Amino acid sequence: MKRIIIACGSGVATSTVANQKVSAYLDEHGYSGKYQIEQCQVSELAEKGKSADFAIATTVVGANMPCPVLPGLPLLTGVGTDKLFSDVEEQMNK
Repeated sequence: MKRIIIACGSGVATSTVANQKVSAYLDEHGYSGKYQIEQCQVSELAEKGKSADFAIATTVVGANMPCPVLPGLPLLTGVGTDKLFSDVEEQMNK
């Protein structure tokens, strides 16, 4: 079971959109039941990331995070989603 953190500024708005899109993608590509997603504020990522396999952030993240952090902006703009989902699959298969 992969633990994924999705972080945004408030932990509510854009992380909810990102969560829906990532969940839909993962379910459509055979990962249903193989992941757990938690949303949080980006300020909580340093702590919550300690127990995560990877994170997706829709905003700027500080350095030295305890897990890999993928840029989630493509989930909001639609530009670069292929690369992001490729990176998500790479993390799921580690």
